[in-house]
Amino acid sequence: MALVGSLLKKGIRFGNLVANRKKKSVSLQQKKTLAKLLARARYTEFGETYNFDDILSKIIFEKEDAYYELYKATVPIFDYNTIFNNWWQKSVDGKKDICWPGRIKYYALSSGTSEAASKYIPVTKAMSKAIQKTSIRQILSLGHYKDLPDDLYEKGFLMLGGSTNLNNNEDKHYEGDLSGITAKQIPYWFRPYYKPGQKIAAEKDWGLKLEEITLQAKDWDIGFIVGVPAWIQLLMEKIIAHYQVRTIHDIWPNLRVFAHGGVSFEPYRKGFEKLLAKPLIYINTYLASEGFIAYQTRPDAQGMELVCDNGIFFEFIPFNELNFDSDGTLLPNPQTYKIDQVQDHIEYALLLSTCSGAWRYLIGDTVKFVDKSRGEINITGRTKHYLSLCGEHLSVDNMNKAIDLVSDTMGITVKEFTVCGVSHDNLFAHHWYIGVEDDETIDAEVLKSKLDSKLAELNDDYAVERKHALKDLIVTIVPNRAFYGWMQAKGKMGGQNKFPRVFKNFLVDDWTGYLKNEGFIS
Repeated sequence: MALVGSLLKKGIRFGNLVANRKKKSVSLQQKKTLAKLLARARYTEFGETYNFDDILSKIIFEKEDAYYELYKATVPIFDYNTIFNNWWQKSVDGKKDICWPGRIKYYALSSGTSEAASKYIPVTKAMSKAIQKTSIRQILSLGHYKDLPDDLYEKGFLMLGGSTNLNNNEDKHYEGDLSGITAKQIPYWFRPYYKPGQKIAAEKDWGLKLEEITLQAKDWDIGFIVGVPAWIQLLMEKIIAHYQVRTIHDIWPNLRVFAHGGVSFEPYRKGFEKLLAKPLIYINTYLASEGFIAYQTRPDAQGMELVCDNGIFFEFIPFNELNFDSDGTLLPNPQTYKIDQVQDHIEYALLLSTCSGAWRYLIGDTVKFVDKSRGEINITGRTKHYLSLCGEHLSVDNMNKAIDLVSDTMGITVKEFTVCGVSHDNLFAHHWYIGVEDDETIDAEVLKSKLDSKLAELNDDYAVERKHALKDLIVTIVPNRAFYGWMQAKGKMGGQNKFPRVFKNFLVDDWTGYLKNEGFIS
């Protein structure tokens, strides 16, 4: 038994016991978190404009929830464009004390697959510390997994993310992928365990980065991998092919844990597990450019636990026709709730107020609570990434589940797909583009029939509209490399980037134009 690993494992278990004893209700955690945020930012330009002192006084001196009513009445809801144009642009230009004290040194560039350009999300020192703190908590949560060997904690952590070689914007700030920013700031004590190491992590060329990792893979003893499923799977396939072995465990026999995030893992699971010789522990993670929002805290949990006491205050908008239009745009005066006011199994759009100077910020994700008392949620999709051309209200969650069920029935593996809403005989249709490996042959008509049936089972609105305005479901089979080629053409390979499950507006033409130009469709 490895002495260091044994001591670390005992420390992890003891840390969990202490943390569990001290844990307050999620409602109290959130109230205290908002108080800290307001106190830190009350002398900023934003804090003075929106009277943070008054809201803070309500929290301190009144026992009831009057503070939240005042917060809602005082501070407007912001989407990215409004908060950037009115506030964050000043920080990007180098001004200090705008939405958070001091000058912002780092900006995370979001994946930008929903809109034409990347978004600039501020990453303050306070947020970097919060992300590190939550990351350590996630490691500590491994104490709940009783069957992990002691020496696992001495193995390497492979974190596949963006380049740590950040862009220097006129000496005003640094910008890049959040995973690159956080990897650049990894604590000194963790560096011996961190792979691929600082030199490879700095590589900006994604293809070259994967090559360098592949060449060094045989020299590493990896126990944990962290990353977006698509890129991790591509890397493992590359390593297996290079060394001409059957599974990744022939190279990394001690690999036991995969912490994944960014997209639903289910479409990737079957293909992923073909690359393994033994099962892994999967830990779901919700790390966005705006902060470390939630993670799975125990085995067999049905959802991820929101991080309610570490720099983020959450609000929830019911994702329905009262609050959003058919394009997923927020309507005026929406209903909003704090965490103790929500209900299980209702879909909500997420608002964040953070220690990076985001205030009542509509992040664009939708979630459902699976255990309100624990603050456990699942991501169901995006406010813009769903289809409701005629009232079918088809969510990304519906799409993922349908693809998973059909894949099981047909014995196939589908890693990538996207859906476009199109006109059809003066009414509407859904056009699915489904990715397969080059050596797979799939009957598109059979897949179409089974997919249509499963969607109708999962979504009553879809079933109704298929009899009326939603006249058809169209399936086009394309190679998986078409999806990755489009990402490469957009400069979105690797890191936290992921392929959008729904294309709307100008991106439909962009996608179909790419497929035609590359010869994937006629």
